[in-house]
Amino acid sequence: MPHKIGFIVVSSSGHEDGFSAKELMVHAPTINGWRSPRLCQYPQEVVLQMVERCRIRKLQLLAHQYMISSKIEFFISENLPEYFAPYKSERFRRLGYVSLSNNEKTGYKARELKSVYVDAVGQYLKLTFHKNYVNRYNLYSQVALVAINIIGEPADASNDTNHSSREKLIDHYLGNNPDDSALDGTYTGKPDLISPLDDLAFDMYQDPEVAQIIRKLDEKKHEAVRQEHYDHAKKLKQAIADLQKVGERLGRYEVEKRCAVEREDYDLAKQKKQQMEEYRLKVYQQLELHNLLDPDLLIRRPPDLPLEPVAYPTTSPQQKRPLLSPRWDKTEAESPELPPPEKPPEAPSPEPIAAQAISPPAAQAPISTEAFPKINVEFLPYDERPLPTIRKQQQEEGFPYLDPEMNEEDPGDTPRSGVVGEPEPLTEKALREASSAIEVFGEGLVAGAYSKTWSYREDSLLAIYKKMTEVSTNTPKDDLKNLLRGAIFLIVRAIKDIVSSVFQASLKLLKMIITQYIPKHKLGKQETTYCVERTFPNLLSRTGDSSARLRVAAANFIQEMALCNEVKPLQIIPAHLVQPVKPNSPTHLAMSQVELVERLLKELGTDNTGFTVDNVMRFATGALEHRVYEVRETALRIILDMYRQHRAVILDYLPPDDANTRKNILYKTLFDGFAKIDGKLTETEIRAQRKTATDEAEKQKKDEIKVLQGQLAALKDMQTEAQAVKEKDNDIQKSKAQAEFLKKAPQPPKADTPDDHTSVANYLDNLCIFCGERDESFTEEGLDLHYWKRCPMLTRCEFCKQVVEIASLTEHLLTECDKKDNFDKCPRCCEALPKDELPRHVKGKACNPAKPEKVANHCPLCHENFTPGEEAWKVHLMGKDGCRMNLRRAQSLNKSMPMQSVSGRPVAAPLNRSGPTGMKLRSPLVGSKIPTPRGGMNKSTGRTYAKR
Repeated sequence: MPHKIGFIVVSSSGHEDGFSAKELMVHAPTINGWRSPRLCQYPQEVVLQMVERCRIRKLQLLAHQYMISSKIEFFISENLPEYFAPYKSERFRRLGYVSLSNNEKTGYKARELKSVYVDAVGQYLKLTFHKNYVNRYNLYSQVALVAINIIGEPADASNDTNHSSREKLIDHYLGNNPDDSALDGTYTGKPDLISPLDDLAFDMYQDPEVAQIIRKLDEKKHEAVRQEHYDHAKKLKQAIADLQKVGERLGRYEVEKRCAVEREDYDLAKQKKQQMEEYRLKVYQQLELHNLLDPDLLIRRPPDLPLEPVAYPTTSPQQKRPLLSPRWDKTEAESPELPPPEKPPEAPSPEPIAAQAISPPAAQAPISTEAFPKINVEFLPYDERPLPTIRKQQQEEGFPYLDPEMNEEDPGDTPRSGVVGEPEPLTEKALREASSAIEVFGEGLVAGAYSKTWSYREDSLLAIYKKMTEVSTNTPKDDLKNLLRGAIFLIVRAIKDIVSSVFQASLKLLKMIITQYIPKHKLGKQETTYCVERTFPNLLSRTGDSSARLRVAAANFIQEMALCNEVKPLQIIPAHLVQPVKPNSPTHLAMSQVELVERLLKELGTDNTGFTVDNVMRFATGALEHRVYEVRETALRIILDMYRQHRAVILDYLPPDDANTRKNILYKTLFDGFAKIDGKLTETEIRAQRKTATDEAEKQKKDEIKVLQGQLAALKDMQTEAQAVKEKDNDIQKSKAQAEFLKKAPQPPKADTPDDHTSVANYLDNLCIFCGERDESFTEEGLDLHYWKRCPMLTRCEFCKQVVEIASLTEHLLTECDKKDNFDKCPRCCEALPKDELPRHVKGKACNPAKPEKVANHCPLCHENFTPGEEAWKVHLMGKDGCRMNLRRAQSLNKSMPMQSVSGRPVAAPLNRSGPTGMKLRSPLVGSKIPTPRGGMNKSTGRTYAKR
């Protein structure tokens, strides 16, 4: 198991007088350590030799508070290099370096404890100190090292791998965490754990004699555990914990005594010495009475001091902090104005302690409870009272554990009054700070408010509450105001208290002042304003407390205060609450602030309350940028509530409602909420409706295509029947002609008159019903391709890509197109134009006015008027001198139109919009949605809508 390794100093580059490197060999509270010469050259070196060849696991360095090296390098070697011992040639091997803090943040009043974990084998360790940090205290550019600690194990005593694996396997199945140390960190069952007693902080801030006792008690504890005497081990564990506090206290006394000697204040030094001896004797008495102390350790006890029962003055745990905790790297250190003594005394070395055989607790004589002083728990501060179960267990065992917090007098320079339960006196800083409150309430009450014991702080606030409620109405106004301002000063301090009962007492006192004290004495709004403005910032900060109970209490009190009759007209709280929330502000604080704004808005509104549309919307839009989702959601609700009250004014504080803005889910939700408030459909609902309408239109289109396909099939059947009838008639005619020929002389045969149905079927075969063109390639698919690409009577809508008749293009754009909402009709030319271009078009008056339909037709492509009638459309769109804007016209001119049929009747008869069966062609939305050719639609042939 790694443990502290002893060492000696082999050499150093140099040192200042009184600060030799050999000081590093001793660890004690009053040690000075090594210090480099003044105005020396860098780097400086110190070489250490360990007691044996070992494997170093951990190095600990305690730096000086202002003589700090910027970098320290570590080297290791099995032997001294040749410049130390010429007969050995091995040199140092570099392990690495550490950088130290410049200590500027602490004002050069703290020492840095740096721990470095290494794994290196050797017997010689060299430390190289580089250039110092520059500061106003280090006048001679020196570096210093207060102490160094080496933790490791002998190099030959390597850990048993099998044993370690076995221990890890047992921990795994028992569910133990190998990083957790049992028995308060001193458990030595794990081979890789380092005992806290080997830590540098333990020796540097412990009285050496007490540290030796603690180590012996720790050995006894492990021996008791091995013998399974767990009750005795438990007592030893508690005694060790208490002795650690005792040792730290005695170490601090020793430092204070040395400082008094340096100042030549020998009375204080004598007082500290007597205080140490008395306190040490009291502790040893308890250890001896409980058979926890070897007699050999009491050799140093002064024989002339009487054995007295231990006194238990109450003190606050905050007053007795150790100078350095093993778990901290930074600690409170002595002020640089008080330099350490030049020549430290030799550290006390207690006599060797003989191991004492431990008898089981059952064999020990029972300890009478009368031999120990009784502690009246009621006189102790609440937060220092032991738990009821511990008190009961102590009474049953008859062993009150050592409690140095209760055994020791206040070590401060100002003596305590000695009265049990009295708060500690005020410091000079507190006296200056609270002078106004002391004038009106007295030093006793203010000392309670400043006490480190929370029960004193609470009692002080309650006493002030009682005193202010009993103030007579005949008291002068100035005295009343002074009382109020003194109380507010203490309330502001108490609001920040971490103890819930003290915080609640401060709220109770503040509420009484605002709702009772000020109205009762008619102090006016000015004093109410003073109370609110002084306390509100701290109240608001408590709404961000980590304790949910304190957060809720602070938020509820702010809401209650804002709504009370005395504060509401002042409009102070709303103005403070709508201060902008930073995007990275703490979660609890931001959440409480936006919730308070939301709740107070519902109660107060925005009419002469401190809330305005402007400040609320600026606050809410800023909160929308916060990193926490709950804060953004609350801000969203605030904006929606404001929109319900003010409607369109709110939109001025938000970005425009467009596609880019709606990419942000918050703004999308916000605008959808606005639509619901207005009774309109949201964008999602509109999209759903459009999808439904599109699906219905597609379904209707498919149904119509099926109907058309059925009609075409019926026409084909009629054509087949007509062909059969024609053949039958031909056979009959031939029979009659032969019969007549036999009877009479041959006569010229009469022309066949085909049946009307046969003529209709033949007429529609391979014929485009729009332009009248006939072609053998006009099969079902061929006609579809003709409609899409070449028919001069048709065109494709640029906006919905449907094929429509040119004559009905305007009507399609206004009533049937998917983009019909974007078009409007020109009152002059009666054409469909985009709404954004229509005002400029009408204002320009450049369009060709359309005539009534009975007088003339109006072409939507070339915008010209021509002869009325359906046949005129064909001439205009297909003729040689027709519409020049119809790109399909040129293709039709290259083909000759058939002029007569088999019967001699003209084929190019006037085109009737009615179909072959007398069915009128439907509008483009219904009848002219010609199916897309199977080869797909060629977009390059689409007709672009002509614009002026």
